[in-house]
Amino acid sequence: MGINEVTAIASEALFLVIKVSAPVLLVSLIVGLIISIFQTVTSIQEQTLTFVPKIIAVFLALILLGNWMLTEMSGYMIRLWSDFSVYAR
Repeated sequence: MGINEVTAIASEALFLVIKVSAPVLLVSLIVGLIISIFQTVTSIQEQTLTFVPKIIAVFLALILLGNWMLTEMSGYMIRLWSDFSVYAR
């Protein structure tokens, strides 16, 4: 296995990490932005106000997207392990 194969595996793994984590991070970002706008409009300066809505939103996103995330990661691992004999040479 040469440097090209290792680079391809690492690149695919990093792209998978970005693809799988992006929806949850975007949900957290959007909820945080909405709460920040709400705090600015109402002049509430409580910094801990964002934690509970973000936790709930991320939890709901994980419930809704968890199956897809697990399927993507499992598919990558199955492809990686099924080609193990090619990499072992």
